[in-house]
Amino acid sequence: MEIVATRDYNQCVKNKDSKIKNSDTLIKNPLRKAAVEIMEAGLQAIDTKHAIKEGIKLENNHLFIKETSYALDKIKRIFVVGVGKCSLEAALALEDILGDKLTDGIVIDLVCNETPKKIKFCQGDHPFPTENNVDSTKKIIDLLENSEESDLIIFIISGGGSTLLCQPDNFTCFQESDMVSCLMGAGANIIEINTVRKHLSLARGGYLAKYAFPAKSISLIFSDVGSDMEFVASGPTIKDSSTIEDAKLVIEKYSANTACGFDINNLIETPKDDKYFENVKNILFLSNTTALNKMAEKASELGFDSEIKTNDLKGEAREIGEQIAKEINKAKINKVLICGGETTVTARKLGRGGRNQELVLSASRFINDDCLVAAINSDGWDNTDFAGALCDNLTIKRIRELNMDTSEFLAGNTSYNFFEKVGDYFRTGLTGSNVADLILAIKKNE
Repeated sequence: MEIVATRDYNQCVKNKDSKIKNSDTLIKNPLRKAAVEIMEAGLQAIDTKHAIKEGIKLENNHLFIKETSYALDKIKRIFVVGVGKCSLEAALALEDILGDKLTDGIVIDLVCNETPKKIKFCQGDHPFPTENNVDSTKKIIDLLENSEESDLIIFIISGGGSTLLCQPDNFTCFQESDMVSCLMGAGANIIEINTVRKHLSLARGGYLAKYAFPAKSISLIFSDVGSDMEFVASGPTIKDSSTIEDAKLVIEKYSANTACGFDINNLIETPKDDKYFENVKNILFLSNTTALNKMAEKASELGFDSEIKTNDLKGEAREIGEQIAKEINKAKINKVLICGGETTVTARKLGRGGRNQELVLSASRFINDDCLVAAINSDGWDNTDFAGALCDNLTIKRIRELNMDTSEFLAGNTSYNFFEKVGDYFRTGLTGSNVADLILAIKKNE
């Protein structure tokens, strides 16, 4: 699986009306039309700016966040600090809501389509950390360490933040990159990877909360790992339940220290003193549950019997693809199965692709003519400029016309090359959202 440290994200052009940009080329029959409409509904439901403006209000010197009210009468300054793929979109919305009450702020995100008025934007690199990320993280630390007890820090924490919050100690960002690359290539899941990442940075695993102390903090968490907020962006505002020993166990499980030459004695312990977390309110602001519910609602509107299977899908992408295809094959007509989560890819060769494309490529080997499987990364970047893909009887027909062998593409981890030839990929551009992956399977209602 090829993973590139820096990419030209600005090639991804966003359309404010529709999240899926190539729907016209995808929709070739009623089943595909339903699939695109269901996916679109899920993506629209997790639009970051919309979620912020719906969930946060400022009235009568009170800040209302969902069902909770925060009095601002004793707050002298308000800062916004954000990291991850949702942070800029959320920060822009917060600027509008807070107006003159906002003092300053910093966000680290991947691309800037709109320049904030007061909040400083730092462009970071992903999926591996760089010196640029280190410098940007230091700016956040400096701002937080200068905060005071009468200040309010509003954190925006979202997926992608682990890579962006890079602040190594006794080693370099490149050594961290090697470690994470080894873990990814060996098939470690996101919880395992982020357990290690917490102990590779002086900005993760509760460190931002420590730097912000004694100021009051509200952390708006956009989860890409389900309901366990501690692992979103490696939990920079949450007391870490793991230790260096837990990180060592993960590294040893995948022999990653041997493969990348990292000295595990350089791992960093995370803050454990409860006082640093007393003034922090962590809020699960948005997760894939919102998207999955809207997808199920849309499927029902279209006349399907919809079922949400899980919001925490895990496992090897090719194996999950096979399982989903076989399950929808056996389902009754008019059925829609919906999943959310994040699969993994064990890289057998350094090909080009993403976990969603590999899942669908695998499913194409088993899918019946009356069924469809689709998977998409909610952030719009499935390790490539394709957000994901779908497969159905038209895909199978195209495979046969081109005399292609799907097993060869799976063996080489080249799902991107496969869908580049066959088509049937989703293109969204960066969505400004990130709640992990959305997967659906449909059986015809005819």
